[in-house]
Parts: sequence; structure tokens; C-alpha cells
Amino acid sequence: MTNVTPFRNLKHASMLWAAPDRAEEIATLHTKLFDPPWDAAAIKSLLEHPAATSLIAVAGGQKKAVIGFLIGQLAADEAEILSIGVSPDWQRVGLATGLLEGLMRAARRGGAKRIFLEVAEDNASGLALYRKLGFVEAGRRKRYYERPGNARVDALTLVLTLEDSEQPA
Repeated sequence: MTNVTPFRNLKHASMLWAAPDRAEEIATLHTKLFDPPWDAAAIKSLLEHPAATSLIAVAGGQKKAVIGFLIGQLAADEAEILSIGVSPDWQRVGLATGLLEGLMRAARRGGAKRIFLEVAEDNASGLALYRKLGFVEAGRRKRYYERPGNARVDALTLVLTLEDSEQPA
């Protein structure tokens, strides 16, 4: 993997559509961020799904390393964020915001009126980001997330209502 830490600047990162051939790299990053992690086969299956609307952020030299991802789906007039993550070396520089804004644009173009996601109620930085972008709480799943060695944590269902999808290009 290419060491991209010294740059840590958004101008050195690119956003791309997430193709199934990047599933292994996404899974490697997912493993660093989540417990339990998703494996490459599960991620590849999600990226191959006809409703997939997923993005990656890459940076580095010849072979650009995946430094962030957003796995989402678009169906009818709704979009859903299934997972989002940013490499620890690239957190707090706006990468997650860029991924979310990319999905918001794609969802609007696809005719979505709302975007849903679930987040652990103890994920303060995630909640702050989502609220900053306009997501509001729409529901709660009690004791949804398992925390090894700790009590389960509620999942908050958040929704973002997109402004009119009939915006000029």
C-alpha cells in the first residue's frame, strides 16, 4: 500500500465510483475501522448490485490507495448509506463530507427524495458530521450494535430530505 499520509490534503485525493475490483482494498480499510468488519466478498456483492451507488476516495502515487469509501444504494426515490469510512490518517480533513456530498449529488440526479443511514448513538463525530449536513433522527433500533466486552448500543436512523430533484444541471 502506498504511504499517502504526508499529503493529508484534499487536493491530493480523488473521488471515483467504487468498482467491484476495488472490493479487497475497501475490505482492508473496513477491517481497520469496524468490528465486525465486512469481507471482500460481501463488499464486492454490494458493489455489483444494480442499485449500488458507491464512491471511493484515493490518493498516492502510481497505484492510488483507497483512503475512504461510501457504500450506498439507490432505489426508487430513496437512497441508503450502508457504510462509510475514512482511513485514520485521512480523518478530519473533509474526506467524509466530500463522499457524502458526492452521494447526495448522485441521489438527486437519480430522483431520490431522501437519504437514510444508521449510526451508533455513541459515534459522536459521525453524528456531528451527519447533523452538520442536515440529517435528522427518524428512528432508533434499541441495542443494535454489539460492542465486544461492553453493552450493546442503540442505532439511530437518520434521514436527509433532499431539496427538489428538479434542479438545473
